[in-house]
Amino acid sequence: MQLTVDEALAQGGTGRFQWRLLGIFGLVWAADAMQVIAVGFAAPSVAATFGLERVTALQIGTLFFLGMFVGAWGFGRIADRIGRRNVLIGTVAMDAVFGLASVFAQDFTLLLALRFLTGVAVGGTLPVDYAMMAEFLPPRNRGRWLVWLEGFWAIGTIVIALTAWIAASLGAVAPWRWIFAVAAIPAVIGIFLRLWVPESPMYLVRKGRAAEAKRVVNRVLTANGVHGLPADAVLVPAPLPEGAETSIFAPLLRLRTFGVLAVWFLVSLSYYGVFIWVPGQLATEGFGFVRGYGFLVVLALAQIPGYALAAWGVEALGRRTTLMGFLFLSAAGCFLFTIASGTAMVAGSLILMSFALLGTWGALYAFTPELYPTNLRGTGMGTASAMARLGGILAPSLLAMVFARGFDLAIGVFALLLLLGAAALLFVRSETRDAAIA
Repeated sequence: MQLTVDEALAQGGTGRFQWRLLGIFGLVWAADAMQVIAVGFAAPSVAATFGLERVTALQIGTLFFLGMFVGAWGFGRIADRIGRRNVLIGTVAMDAVFGLASVFAQDFTLLLALRFLTGVAVGGTLPVDYAMMAEFLPPRNRGRWLVWLEGFWAIGTIVIALTAWIAASLGAVAPWRWIFAVAAIPAVIGIFLRLWVPESPMYLVRKGRAAEAKRVVNRVLTANGVHGLPADAVLVPAPLPEGAETSIFAPLLRLRTFGVLAVWFLVSLSYYGVFIWVPGQLATEGFGFVRGYGFLVVLALAQIPGYALAAWGVEALGRRTTLMGFLFLSAAGCFLFTIASGTAMVAGSLILMSFALLGTWGALYAFTPELYPTNLRGTGMGTASAMARLGGILAPSLLAMVFARGFDLAIGVFALLLLLGAAALLFVRSETRDAAIA
């Protein structure tokens, strides 16, 4: 009897194994979120510690995102060649080591180098995490569970916002050291938890290691309270779409690849533009009562219902429809900010931005890994993640010129970028809800 991995996993549904996997991957996902979001929260105190302008201090963001670009592009491809598990253990270890070392940096140059190396680790973790989680989920539940994994980003954001608030309230000399220390702790724990995670059965099947894949699938089924596969069952690779065997730019995949990469870049430029510049603005000048770290915690909390709505939408409405809706909603939040006539409207538009942008990420992360076959999934996710990091690299420097002309103008530019992202999504004509992955 021949079965694909998707067919075998469907026999056990989602249960204890996937919940454990969600907890392990989610912990490190929150850690990665903390490292990314730390840029905006740490920059003001980094500037104060080393006697720099805030724009100069934001180079910690530029170097961090450059590292993420390198890590996402490189480790995604490596994971398709040597396996997901080894890459994940290595990148999480790098995250812990270089993240902790950042806390003790005594000069700005060393801090930049350590943030670059931390970025390489985080950039390698994010796309491989998602590819691997997708490969342990049956088709029926895959989208919702992937959005739940992305939801740990909100938890990491909330923790960093609270850390910055507490450090500022206690009058800490260098709050950025607190922020980087807290951001590194989950990665330290995650190193040991990742040892429990087996190799992806889909990867093993594609590499001709069907017996190993069957043992992993039986482990999943047993953990979920279901009998293992029959002795005569043989796992086989799902058939690949013709023309999609060798490259994410193969004729069958080319249009969707260009479309989805454009969406990743434009959403990233907008997201990092908002969350690198807004924390510093609210912590110092603010907008009336919309000021200080307390409101930043409110913005972080607003992300949770955004993920919840995305988790419902990707299964009820479809991945593509949900993503398109959140892109328009994010653009609307940015546009409302530009015409806000009072602090209440400013607060409402910022909350809408935070809610919708994170719902956008949830839908985008659920959609992208399903667009590619197993032998290209790490490459596809890594390339998409690299495009997002390119947006992160450009956000602190390129957008500084826009912010210099006015905060309202910059947020208006984000609205335009998000609408362009919705237009780019028109090139991705596939809907992957309930579809098996090859």
